[in-house]
Amino acid sequence: MSKIVLQNVDKFYGKNHVLKDLNLTINDGEFMTLLGPSGCGKTTTLRVVSGLEKPQNGFIYMDDKEIVNAKEAKFAPPSQRNLNLVFQSYALWPHMTVFDNVSFGLKIRKESSDVIAKKVASALERMQIGEYAKRYPTELSGGQQQRVAIARAIVSEPRLLLLDEPLSNLDAKLRVDMRSELKRLHHDTGTTIIYVTHDQVEALTMSTRIALFRKGELVQVAPPLELYDNPVNLYTADFIGNPSINFVKGTAEVDGAGMKVTSSMGQVGFERADMTESAPQSGSLAVTLGIRPEQLTISTERDDAHQIEGRVYSGMPAGSETLVSVRVGEDLLTVKELGSTHYSGDQVVYLGYNPKKVNVFATESENLIKYCV
Repeated sequence: MSKIVLQNVDKFYGKNHVLKDLNLTINDGEFMTLLGPSGCGKTTTLRVVSGLEKPQNGFIYMDDKEIVNAKEAKFAPPSQRNLNLVFQSYALWPHMTVFDNVSFGLKIRKESSDVIAKKVASALERMQIGEYAKRYPTELSGGQQQRVAIARAIVSEPRLLLLDEPLSNLDAKLRVDMRSELKRLHHDTGTTIIYVTHDQVEALTMSTRIALFRKGELVQVAPPLELYDNPVNLYTADFIGNPSINFVKGTAEVDGAGMKVTSSMGQVGFERADMTESAPQSGSLAVTLGIRPEQLTISTERDDAHQIEGRVYSGMPAGSETLVSVRVGEDLLTVKELGSTHYSGDQVVYLGYNPKKVNVFATESENLIKYCV
């Protein structure tokens, strides 16, 4: 197990400032996912932690031991960091059997053959590929090869496991299966895991915490549900969630009791107790409501005076759920309904929502000023 602390880390590639004064703590036994779009710095962070890249500024500590001090040009080599990496490409030796691929590192360490056999068998069983020990990589599917790569990484019982988009080459069903395996692996071993992905579903389903990146900077670090329910700004809100959150422009009047917002969703009041420290104490301001598609209800008859009238733009049944696009004034909102339902184009419908579950952002600063509670 391992605790990792990054302090004031800067990384440049030429004039390109890839990591900007990065500060991040990854707790012992945590499953930390580095999430963000391509080019945001998440893989560079992983490579800096592993020792494959050297930052120009900053410090990195592992279990309170300094492993990077850029000012003094102190960089502990990867071999001294007790970690293993799994990349997007499986990087298996095609001329070696599964057993030999997984045992390679143990043989380099000159472990006894009995210990090697026991550890390899345990790692293969944990990844549910024990029956393939004598096969070669070319005889395995992509998912099976990735399991071999992960088994090779965990067989030496590293304190720290680094995974760089290991599931991106797999089909949808295999990705789901492997997410389950990785989550179970973390539960069983307690190993500290740093996982890089651009797939928010992977991040939300597996992590204990998520670090969301944007252009080399951390935007928010939080448990998955907190990131989903209360994104700190419009960027996080827009990035997290599938289907995407609905944004509705409005104006707010703020006083000591709370805030009243007028928008295409009607006029609604929010209590001061549900507002953030960033919220103004008084005055008027432009705001953006954030309403998750599953928080909207839809009906063909108005049964509540607070419901908002809209017209169906399109309906998209998908078996277990139905996504409905509804035009309300100038806004096009997505509603997520469980089950398969059918709506006609231009059909009049009525939308309802719980104000407690709505996020409110200050449009100018883009910061969250009212929590979803």
